[in-house]
Amino acid sequence: MQAAKRKLIEKGPGFKSGWKDLGKNLNGKTISTGVISSIFGCTGPALVTIDAATNAVYTPQDIATWLFGIYVFGGLISIIMSLYYKQPISGAYSIPGAAMLAVNLMGYSFAQASGAFVLAGVIVLLLGLTGLIGKVMQWLPLPIVMGMICGAMIKFGIGVVTSTFVLNGEGTLQIAPFIIGIAAISGFFVLPKFIKKVPPVLGALILGFIAAFAMGIKFDFSRIQYIPPKIMVPEFTFGGFMGVSIPLAALVLGAENSQAIGVLYAQGYKPPINAMTIISGIGGIAAGLVGAHNANIAGPMTAICSSDQAGEDKNSRYAASVVCGLTFGGFGLVASFAAGIVSALPSGLVSILAGLAMFSVLIQSLELGFSTKKFKMGAFVALITSMSGISLLNIGASFWGLVFGVIISLIAESSDFKETNSSSPKDTKPAYV
Repeated sequence: MQAAKRKLIEKGPGFKSGWKDLGKNLNGKTISTGVISSIFGCTGPALVTIDAATNAVYTPQDIATWLFGIYVFGGLISIIMSLYYKQPISGAYSIPGAAMLAVNLMGYSFAQASGAFVLAGVIVLLLGLTGLIGKVMQWLPLPIVMGMICGAMIKFGIGVVTSTFVLNGEGTLQIAPFIIGIAAISGFFVLPKFIKKVPPVLGALILGFIAAFAMGIKFDFSRIQYIPPKIMVPEFTFGGFMGVSIPLAALVLGAENSQAIGVLYAQGYKPPINAMTIISGIGGIAAGLVGAHNANIAGPMTAICSSDQAGEDKNSRYAASVVCGLTFGGFGLVASFAAGIVSALPSGLVSILAGLAMFSVLIQSLELGFSTKKFKMGAFVALITSMSGISLLNIGASFWGLVFGVIISLIAESSDFKETNSSSPKDTKPAYV
């Protein structure tokens, strides 16, 4: 039984090693990247969640409790996984899931929503305990996964452009977003040339905020107040299970975990796939008990923390996820205050910072997706499907990007699967890595 457990939950260096080496791995790059990652997760995505709860006509205490759950448990996932495995594995929550819930929760009470969230976590946990997800991810060709990653995250790169070049109704360029965007971009590309110790993302943050204040951006903090979270008594319904639990679990696995796993492979890590799935299930159950949808491994935030913006030494980048987890959890503890603060921040600047941090991840995804002769058609289908943003059966485009990419490769590039399987030794890392 112990042997089975060791195979199911991958072994890492351990908490003692992660904690011991944390101090020497905390530096300007890991700290700033971790903070940027948490800022990304605590701004726009928080507004998506608040919007979903508002559409479902939940109370301010319900909303504060929901935010508390996703941020505190998401932060704990970051700290636990990054310290134990010494990899930049970040936790958060399903952003596509929050967007889906803006529609799917209509007509459900907060207790019924809590029950549906708990069941979604149970689904993810059971899939992790069976080891099925690990087996599937070991079989998936890396180029197809990288096509999906690039397609799902290209919007962040595009956001740098669209948040800088904003036009008004007459087609004229708006000055304030343009100045803020140019300042942030200059901080990323130009400032480190003169001050080499300044990490590019930190430079973008500093110059971007200076520009925002200089342009007279107003911050309205009048709605800030503290509202304590509450423990829920979940109410389970068949409709909630079918309409909320199953689609949410699919999004966690198909959009978040698969993105994070692919990003880590692209950066040269060997991600603990089963453990990432299991802890996403546990996080979903725990978060559901306070009325929050799944706390799980986060794709975009793992991408930011694992990028070279967190430092040239990939062995030190796990410190960025630790920082991210601490700030993420801190945000959850003051979630009711944070909800008011988030509404006052310039969302365009956050989009630019997140996009700049994603540049290296996007470039590497394209390289790994299309630099080999294998699975090119499948990778391209995964890319365009994930970019499309389609939602079939309430399941997002990232999941379907993988499905359609694999189907096309099986039809048009079946020989690539045969060559990969025949050359892949058992009990080693996947042949496509």
